[in-house]
Amino acid sequence: MNKVVEERTKRTEWYRDARFGMFIHWGLYAIPARGEWLRSVEELTMEEYEPFIDEFTADNFDPKEWARLAKKAGMKYAVLTAKHHDGFCLYDSKLTDFKSTNSPCGRDIVREFLDAFRAEGIRVGLYFSIIDWRHPDYPHYGDMHHPMRNHPECSNENRNFENYLDYMFGQIRELLTNYGKLDVMWFDFSYGEMKGDKWKAAELVDMIRSLQPHLIIDNRLEGSGEDGGSIKKINPTTFSGDFASPEQMIPPEGILDEAGNPIPWEACVTLNEHWGYSAQDMHYKSSKMIIRMLVECVSKGGNLLLNVGPDAKGEIPEESVKILEDVGHWMKQNSRSIYGCGYAGLPKPEWGRYTRNGNRLYAHVMEEQTGAVCLEGMAGKVEKMRLVRDNSEVKESSFWNLAEYSENAFFSFHQKGNSGNPPMISSYPLPDEVDTVVEVFLKEE
Repeated sequence: MNKVVEERTKRTEWYRDARFGMFIHWGLYAIPARGEWLRSVEELTMEEYEPFIDEFTADNFDPKEWARLAKKAGMKYAVLTAKHHDGFCLYDSKLTDFKSTNSPCGRDIVREFLDAFRAEGIRVGLYFSIIDWRHPDYPHYGDMHHPMRNHPECSNENRNFENYLDYMFGQIRELLTNYGKLDVMWFDFSYGEMKGDKWKAAELVDMIRSLQPHLIIDNRLEGSGEDGGSIKKINPTTFSGDFASPEQMIPPEGILDEAGNPIPWEACVTLNEHWGYSAQDMHYKSSKMIIRMLVECVSKGGNLLLNVGPDAKGEIPEESVKILEDVGHWMKQNSRSIYGCGYAGLPKPEWGRYTRNGNRLYAHVMEEQTGAVCLEGMAGKVEKMRLVRDNSEVKESSFWNLAEYSENAFFSFHQKGNSGNPPMISSYPLPDEVDTVVEVFLKEE
């Protein structure tokens, strides 16, 4: 095994067991409440955007409430935006005055976030934008994304990108030396020629490994949501990342390297249509959809990093809270089919999905069936079955009309006392219409 891949595998062991995390996008953009890309989309000048700092009061910010919600939802790790593309820092960086500690809030948001989530036993990560629209030495005119990209008066003639890199390295060093042990650094993002060597990525990763060697990083020092970089290669670069980060989608077959080996990955997805708070965006995904997304990710060997966008006061919207509480109710009953699970090595069944942990196969039944549920090719391989939500026994079915399909195993949710097989019925309601999970204990081969 390639050394880079071998080290990546060791670092991500906990991550591949955790499977479910919370992403938190919060910053000045919560005040205008039109999304975190506001400044770029509307091409706002610094003079138009920066006054929002005077309104960043964070009146109702309570990181302990955030952490309790994440834990209740069944999330095992959380990632907060320490700095987004606008350059505003949620921590007390000594390298800028554009930070939460200089706002009316006056608080080091990152430190409070880390303390609260660690106290709940949740692993912690920080998002850090390697893009910075405020720094004077970051390219302005002509850049793909900079708010001043269409303003020739913002010429790049006297900008020194080396100065910007020194600043970027310095801020990352602050986060890695002043805030204790971190579990994840989530960098965002590369594009066009702004990738890899442009960021001095190899040198940056060397610095990271020297300070916190256990830390895992995403693949966006050389990739983006559009291009994964070299993480899929047999010989990836040292800065290829520890996990891939598809955005707002779930890969059709999971993510594999060139040799067909699974690599760590997570789908980062919003609860509505924006990462940062958007007051008019009420297009929320249902808890049913979130649960099924999570199961799909795990069935394909991946994680789900689900985003919330707190409002200007620091509160997670009520709609988001309700969804996460509903997800948490399902997770409380069924989480062993998620944590530590992954690929089942079996074709996707027509009634739902499989996840697997060793000899325990989890059948996630999402569609009602005509007759018994079919475990294709499982005849003689099943030791016993249990309904995960309450550990009740699920018996194999052996109706006369199944005899023709003897290579398969079958089960039914409708069982009748001690009389053997349940009565012949053509259909039955699922115990949980969202996802009824049956734990199938496979015989040792």
